This record gives sequence, structure tokens and C-alpha cells, in this order.
Amino acid sequence: MNPQNYESPFKERYASAEMLSLFSPQNKFTLWRKLWIALAEAEKELGLPITDGQINQMKEKASDIDFACAREMEKEFRHDVMAHVYAYGKAAPLAKPIIHLGATSCFVGDNADIIIMRDALNLLRKKVGAFIANLTDFALKYKNLPTLGFTHFQPAQLTTVGKRATLWLFDLFMDLETLTTVQERLMLLGSKGATGTQASFLELFNGNHNAVKALEASIARKLGFSRVQPVSGQTYSRKQDALALDCLAHLADSAHKFSSDIRLLAHLKEVEEPFEKNQIGSSAMAYKRNPMRSERVCSIARFVISLASNAHYTHANQWFERTLDDSANRRLAVSEAFLGADSIAELCISISNGLVVNEKVIEKHISEELPFIATENIIMQSVLKGGDRQQIHEIIRQRSLEAARRVKKEGESNPLLSILAEDPDVPLSEGEIISILAPEKFIGRSAEQTEEFIRDYINPALTKIEISEREGAVKV
Repeated sequence: MNPQNYESPFKERYASAEMLSLFSPQNKFTLWRKLWIALAEAEKELGLPITDGQINQMKEKASDIDFACAREMEKEFRHDVMAHVYAYGKAAPLAKPIIHLGATSCFVGDNADIIIMRDALNLLRKKVGAFIANLTDFALKYKNLPTLGFTHFQPAQLTTVGKRATLWLFDLFMDLETLTTVQERLMLLGSKGATGTQASFLELFNGNHNAVKALEASIARKLGFSRVQPVSGQTYSRKQDALALDCLAHLADSAHKFSSDIRLLAHLKEVEEPFEKNQIGSSAMAYKRNPMRSERVCSIARFVISLASNAHYTHANQWFERTLDDSANRRLAVSEAFLGADSIAELCISISNGLVVNEKVIEKHISEELPFIATENIIMQSVLKGGDRQQIHEIIRQRSLEAARRVKKEGESNPLLSILAEDPDVPLSEGEIISILAPEKFIGRSAEQTEEFIRDYINPALTKIEISEREGAVKV
């Protein structure tokens, strides 16, 4: 690191080594050379005068890139692809006459970008899988633990801590499906030529259309693709970028929702993200335990979400068979979106792998609100003991307002139970009222829903991706 030069925070602070490697110059230009090798091999197989010696030398020098030479040539040529053609030819002189034969710049540039996106999506799928696996363990562990459910961030009915986690899991389940679909549907550009007509390759093969089609299919197989774009201009359709960045935005907004909930729960002191032994929450307030990882997720997520619209604008502005106003934009937007999504996934794995549940705080909050929540049950039990429903309803309405006033104005613990127990018109004893208020009676099918959802949706989804460790395949 040179402290005098700017470096992306994704490199310096946030993104993983794996994702940074995928978008590195070394990987990008090695892929260019692998594409040139695949092109040469396919052309040789179809009868063009290319020798084994030329191909072998290309393979020997595939990752041995003279970046200084390429930079100097780019200054001279003002063309990055031709600069690397020159540097490769210098490293593999036998192959110099046939490197890039029949191709245009997008043969290496666009095809390499698609390969990188495919590999980046695959890496993200594994990380989202690790995040899902952590939350699955959490949901099952706390499937029976009652907690206040909120609507409008106001206490509503009870749910369970585990059931709430299934809301995060369902979002991530949909994200995983989207990531998988987009990855599987990515199409290589193939060998299309300057305007997508394959005219240069048709010339190379003396008008043999079948050879041109076979060439493209062979290149795709060598690069691990079963499909190429059936038609294109010079570039692959930038809609593929828009689809990819859309699914990253979906992941980002799910992570934002999860992290926002953790931040709110941390304020309530009910659930907290991991806090390390020597971690400092504030330079001024030594007691603070800020949810900084969750805040960072939200911060980066907003950036990733914003880049999705950028990709749509770029696709919308492509003219005819190609313009170059996409190039500089895509160098920034595509890589930063993937690095941002990777950073989010890393943080979410870390958070979900060490969530702290403060059960006594949760119990305290339930005890403060459950008397209000349980009033309908108290009315029904009173009627069963001979009370008049309308009379009991009015008594409880008035007593609830009085209890709420004393909680808010005088800072008391919720006195509704004792107020009702002392009221001679309520035909229930304090013990009977307390028995009505057992929290587990108010959680509905929370535990069952959690188990069923994980069994029917999450577990089958996790079997389709590689997760090396149950508590997170990715080290953070």
C-alpha cells in the first residue's frame, strides 16, 4: 500500500481476498490469454495452419504477464487489447502471428467479463449459503423463545426469536434462487466479430458457416459455457450486466433489512451482534456497544443498491451494434458492485455467526406489554366464568388506559394485572389472570412454521451449494 495514492476502500477494508482476486488485473489478463489460447486451439482443430508449438508456448506464458510492457504499449497504441496482444507476442514469439486471429477487442474483453461475473456469482452463492446456514441454526435454536412482535415498531402480538429469523431467511432464500438463476443464464459473447456478424471468421474459413458455428461452440466448451449469445452486436448485451447487478441489489436490500432489525434490537438490548473483548464502541463514551458491523452493512448496501440503476442506464444508452460510453462506467460499476456485495456477505456471516440473545431482557419487555396484549383472552375467560362481555370489555378498556397512563407518566411497571385482580366486577383471581398470561400461549404456530420452512425450503436449497462448515464456510 502506498499511502500517497488513493486505493478503493473495498481493497483496503471491506472485500475478501477471493473477490479482489477475481477482479484483479492478473486474473483479467490471464483470462484474456486463456481466451486467445481457446481461440487458437479451436481454429487449429478446424483446419487453420496453427501449430502445437505455437499453442504450447501460449500456454507456457498464460499467466506470465509483463505488465510494464503492456502499460508502455498502451501509452503508444492508446488501445489496451493491442497492448496486451503485443506483450503476449513478445512473451510467446512463436505464436505472435496467430494471437487474436480473426477476433475483435470484445472477444477477450467481454468474454473475460462474463467469466469473471460467473465466478463472482458462484462465490457469492457460497457466502450467502454460509449466511443462511448460520441463521438456520439460530432460528432452530430460538424457535420456541417468545418475544414481542412489532408492527409500526409498536408492540403487537408475540412471535418467537426463531420465527423472526425466518423472515430474514426467506428474503435470503429468494436471493439465493435469483443468484443461481442469473449465474446459470449468463451467456458467453462467443466469437462474433466487429459488428456481431462473424464476417471475419467466415472469411478465415472460406465461407464455411458450419466451421464458424463450430468454432464458437468449441471456444464456449473450453471456457466452461454451454451457451453463447445467439445474436449480438460487437458486445454482449449489457442487459446481462443489469440482471447481475439487480440480483446483487436484491441481496443488498435483504442484508440491509436484516442489519436494520439487528440495530433496532440492539437498541432494545434484546439481540446484539458479536462484540469482541477489546472492541471499542466509542472514543468518548467507553460504555457504548455500537452495532458497527450492522451499520456498515447498511452503509455498503445502499451503495450496491444504487449501482443497479447505473447498469440499466448503461444498457439503455447502447447505440446500434456498439458505443464506447459504457467502457469506463462498467470498469467502475460492475467491479464495485460485486466487491460491495462480497463485503456485505462477509459482514453478515460474521454477525450471524455470533448473535447474542438477552433472554431476560426479552422476558422483561414481554411482561411489560403482555397484560395489554392478553386483554381479549382475559375478556373471554371472564365471560366463561359468568361475566357480561360488554361490561368486562368496558372495565378492561378503562383499566388499560389507566395502567398505560401510570406506565407513561409515572414510570411504573405495568400495573394492569393487579388493577384487574382487585376489581370486584372482574370474576378472575390474580392467579387465574397470571395463568392466562403464559407467553407460550401467545406465539401461535411460530415454532411449527420455523421447522416447516427450514425443512421444506432452506435445507433443500443448502444442499445445492458448497458450504464447507456449518457455522460459515467463509473465514472473516
